[in-house]
Amino acid sequence: MSQSAEIPSPDELNYVTSCALPTPWAQFTLHAFVEKATGKEHLAMVLGDIGDGEPVLARVHSECLTGDVLFSQRCDCGAQLEGALKKIADEGRGVLLYLRQEGRGIGLINKIRAYRLQEAGADTVQANEQLGFKPDQRTYGLVKPMLDQFGVKSLRLMTNNPRKINAMTNLGVEVAERVPLLVNRNAFNQHYLDTKAAKLGHMMTPLTPAPVEDGAL
Repeated sequence: MSQSAEIPSPDELNYVTSCALPTPWAQFTLHAFVEKATGKEHLAMVLGDIGDGEPVLARVHSECLTGDVLFSQRCDCGAQLEGALKKIADEGRGVLLYLRQEGRGIGLINKIRAYRLQEAGADTVQANEQLGFKPDQRTYGLVKPMLDQFGVKSLRLMTNNPRKINAMTNLGVEVAERVPLLVNRNAFNQHYLDTKAAKLGHMMTPLTPAPVEDGAL
């Protein structure tokens, strides 16, 4: 199932605990959730009062270990994560949900397999399909109970993905505004970003030319 908006029953997601999380941009409060069906641990980074009824600057970010942690330039994920946290810090209020669904839902090892196929000439959609997956296997049902934990009903959503906006709407979460998050177009991810725009409908304009670098993939 792709881009599912099915809402888990309340007992399928447990809120566990929270702690202070100082970052280079602000001190967030980090909240931990556990998905009972899978044991996956999902996170929410909260800054300021987000339960006051006003639309909340938000990012729903799917885990990308290679981009978020290992600084990969093959995607824009790490830059989007950092950019979203900076925007929230600048406003002094917002939330970032970190969902554990690596590689658009196919997992880390399969993502590395997909990268290998891309090196052989496939684009990011074709690589997933060659491995027997849909282009995007992510689901967003957990977003609703996570936001309910904080009393959030309306978002100013930082995304370029129209499917994510549709998923929020189907969950009953209002998207009051889409905030573009266009970052880190480079020689290594230009084809990847163009494929997301052409085949997955991502809103990637205005496009900026990528720099030419030696060793570009």
